[in-house]
Amino acid sequence: MATVAVTDATFEAEVKNSDVPVVVDFWAEWCGPCKQIGPALEELSAEYEGKVKIVKVDVDSNPNSAAAMGVRGIPALFIFKDGAPIANKNGAAPKAALQSWINESI
Repeated sequence: MATVAVTDATFEAEVKNSDVPVVVDFWAEWCGPCKQIGPALEELSAEYEGKVKIVKVDVDSNPNSAAAMGVRGIPALFIFKDGAPIANKNGAAPKAALQSWINESI
């Protein structure tokens, strides 16, 4: 399972109404650190298939979702569980650190 692209229009359905925890990656095409963690998030998406959903929100195309979450810098990662954010992390990190953060949070 690959990461899912989420828009302002699909944010509530894909993230808030999900029956599994959701990692939301707020990113942009021009963001170097965002591109750095992209492959790790793709790998984690496959590893967590069925347990955790990993989605990406392009902040340039979907400013409302980013604004609603108070995103001021990217990459900004949030974990949602039962429709509410339970953890957040800013900046790039290696795959092992991202995996550890997800495991500790869910």
